[in-house]
Amino acid sequence: MPETADVMGSILEVLSWAGLAAGLPLVLIGRIIGRRRCVWISTTAEVFEAGGFTGLRWSDGEGTPRQSLHTAEQTRGLEPGKEVALHYDACHPGKWGLEEPRKENPVLIVGWTLAAVGIASTLGGFILMLL
Repeated sequence: MPETADVMGSILEVLSWAGLAAGLPLVLIGRIIGRRRCVWISTTAEVFEAGGFTGLRWSDGEGTPRQSLHTAEQTRGLEPGKEVALHYDACHPGKWGLEEPRKENPVLIVGWTLAAVGIASTLGGFILMLL
């Protein structure tokens, strides 16, 4: 019958290989995705009203004037003539929002998690050998 140390050693070795073999390529892919993603730029937009609609007017990084019209319920709380903080995608200025977008990269998160499990399992295996 195998001892507990032998069973733990086998489990730690499998976790080491699985974590590092899957995690490190995912970290690399996640970093590539993160670098290729367009940046979001913050600017100020003027709120205006036109024909029962409320809109936002701003200039992008190249000085091109942009504007968009929205229904009253979409722009609730915005008063015409005021300035608001606006965030837009530098590659696609039509994508914008009043709140700063979350910078999530699930591939990178999973990659770092698997790599951490692999590294911790490797260290656990070395400690188990010393005992």
